[in-house]
Parts: sequence; structure tokens; C-alpha cells
Amino acid sequence: MTERTAPTGPTEPSGSGPAEPAAPAEPAGSAGSARPDGPSASAEPSGPAGSARSGGPSAPAGPSGSAAARSGGADDGRAAPGGAGSRLAPPVAAAGAVGPRPLVRPRTWPRTFADRLTAPLPGVRAMARLAREGAIRPRAEGLHDIPMLPFEPEPLPPVGPAGAAVTWAGHASWVIRTGGLTVLTDPVWSRRILGTPARITPVGVRWEDLPPVDAVVISHNHYDHLDAPTIRRLPRTTPVLAPAGLGRWFRRRRFTRVTELDWWESAELDGVRFHFVPAHHWSRRGLTDTCRTLWGGWMLTDPQGRRTYFAGDSGYGPCFAEIADRLPGIDLALLPIGAYAPRWWLRDVHMDPEEAVRAFLDLGARHMAPMHWATFVLSAEPVREPLTRLHAAWERAGLDRARLWDLPVGGSRVLE
Repeated sequence: MTERTAPTGPTEPSGSGPAEPAAPAEPAGSAGSARPDGPSASAEPSGPAGSARSGGPSAPAGPSGSAAARSGGADDGRAAPGGAGSRLAPPVAAAGAVGPRPLVRPRTWPRTFADRLTAPLPGVRAMARLAREGAIRPRAEGLHDIPMLPFEPEPLPPVGPAGAAVTWAGHASWVIRTGGLTVLTDPVWSRRILGTPARITPVGVRWEDLPPVDAVVISHNHYDHLDAPTIRRLPRTTPVLAPAGLGRWFRRRRFTRVTELDWWESAELDGVRFHFVPAHHWSRRGLTDTCRTLWGGWMLTDPQGRRTYFAGDSGYGPCFAEIADRLPGIDLALLPIGAYAPRWWLRDVHMDPEEAVRAFLDLGARHMAPMHWATFVLSAEPVREPLTRLHAAWERAGLDRARLWDLPVGGSRVLE
């Protein structure tokens, strides 16, 4: 097993600071190994391109994934996606890849991944409507239930080398222990992120209580998923698995073991396989880097064959059925259920609770754990509504309540 380094380092102040400049694409892999001898990576055969969802005008969230207004787009209210439309496979089919290949070989990424968008980005008219309606935060009555949000931190459960467990630290941050590794997903330990109010629940796991971190996976580069102050707490030798084009952001911060993957590619670290899979979303961190880096989710498969799927951010669409077709036998799906209102603005990039249940059924997973709610106020729905609607949708679908792991912030479950 790779030598582990404890997650020590200077404590960073809250907040993410000003918007960062866009980073141009550069060859990947020269500094980005997930192991000293280089990870192995393979690409799954590409399937047919997915189709965009139908529906009324909608728009992605702002720089932090919130419903805050953002610039860009055409005057008709929506800017068309680049390329030939929506895609759930890379533009160049990867079926020719034979077996694993080391990622230390240089890779050149396209300047933009706009051709992977499955819905148009918002334009001037959509922005004007959002500003006119002012529906980017809940009304006062929607905030009254903040003290009732589930927050029950507890010690991490013991897990052996052959065991697996997940702990929800809040929002999209999970502590996944599987195959003898401890993996953080989209770690955000800051009290505040750019463009949003402060956290409404504390972090569920104190940084000093974390076990040694063996790897970090990032879904995309919005501020509520890629938090610079938290990343700075990690040792620079921590293996990082990131979407295509995002490796430069980490290498500029002197991380030395960064692996960038395209959709359906995978890398292996100490027997745990990491597949990067599509999502219906987008990316932006500054004013000029819209869709310059890829976005997606992660499938972790341990040596015992247990599969944990981390969706990151995503609207509902065909990606979930395709993930189930290519990577069947999912044991646990970590799915977002919040930041969905107003629906006309966010439906293409954030699922609502009912769509999360549909995604769970498409995935064919054994269990679901909701996330992306009860942490930051990013949109207009009341703070407790996501879980209430999820419970109702779960019951309407006739699903066994034991399959829903609606953890409090700080709660854990062990995968049997």
C-alpha cells in the first residue's frame, strides 16, 4: 500500500477568496501520478452519445454552484452548447485503448469542454428574469427550520482493510473508507465559500479527527466543490484524482501526484479502482474559464467488488442509466437532492428530490445516501424541503425505507 501521510498542515481561514484566473490547458500526467510508480488507467469503450433533456428554459448555477446570477450567453436567453450537442462519451472513442496505461505520459486536453454540455448555458434574458424575480434565496419562513437540520457528529466507525464505510461531512464532502483507503470527495471544510452565506450546519467531521487521507476526488471546479483553503490543508503528496483539465490548478499549488481523467477512464490506487463518469452539469471558476475543465462523478470499486458512486453535481438525464449499463452492481449511490429552486433556472444542472429517486432507480443501486443539502444556502427552496420531498418520493416509488440512508451531517454507515 502507498505510504500514507496524515492530513496535517496549517489551518486556513474561512472563505475561498476572490475569483481565480482561468488556467489554460496543458499536457497532463507529468506530475500527476497517484502512486510513486504511476497509477494505471484505462478507458471504457465509448457508447452512443446521450441526448439532452427536454424542458423549458433553464440555467446552471453561479460560480459556487448557487442560484446566483452569472454572465455569459446569447441575447435569446440561452447560449447553445458547443459542438454537435449533448454527449455522454468523449468526442474521440476510447475503444482502442488496450488494458491499463500509465498516466505519466503527457496528455493534451482541448481548450474547452463546451461540447459536453447537455443543456445550454443561460443568456441575458434568463439573467434578467432571475434578477427581476429575485428568487435566489429562500424567504424568511424557509430559513426558520435551520436549527432543526440534522447535525449529529459521531466518531468514525471502525473499518478493517476489507471493510467499507461512508461519513457525511456536509454538502458534497464525504469520508469514504474502502479497500483500506480513506478518500475525501469534494472536501469543503471552510465556514464560508465565495458568493454564499456562511454554512448553516458545522462540518460533520473535525479536520483533526480525520484518519490519514489516501486520496482526494474532485467532481468539478465550482467553489462549493473545490475549496482552496481546504485543499491547502492537505500534504502536497496527497494523490488527487481530478477531471480533465483541472490538474493545472493543483500543480500550481505544488501537488505532485495529480491524475486527470476523461469520462469513462479509470485509475487504480492500491487495489481500488476510480472511474470518472459523466454528469449533467458544467464548470467555471473565474470570469473567462467557463467549461475549460470537465465535470463528472466518481465510481469507487474496492478489491471486494463493492461499488460506491459519488455523483458530484448533476441534473437528471441519461447519464445514470448509462453508468448502470457500463458499471453495474452499485452498492451505494451518493446523490444530490438540494439547490434546485427556481426550477426553470436550475433543472438542467441540479436534480430535485423526485429526480434523485429516478436517478437512483436508473442506477440500480442497493442504497442511496442524499447529499448537497443542509449545508449551504445556494438556492430558493426552504432548507428542510429537500429531505421532506425525498421521503415522499421514496414512499410513492414503493422503495424499502431501509435502502435510504438519510444521514445527518456527521453521520456514518458501514457497507455490509
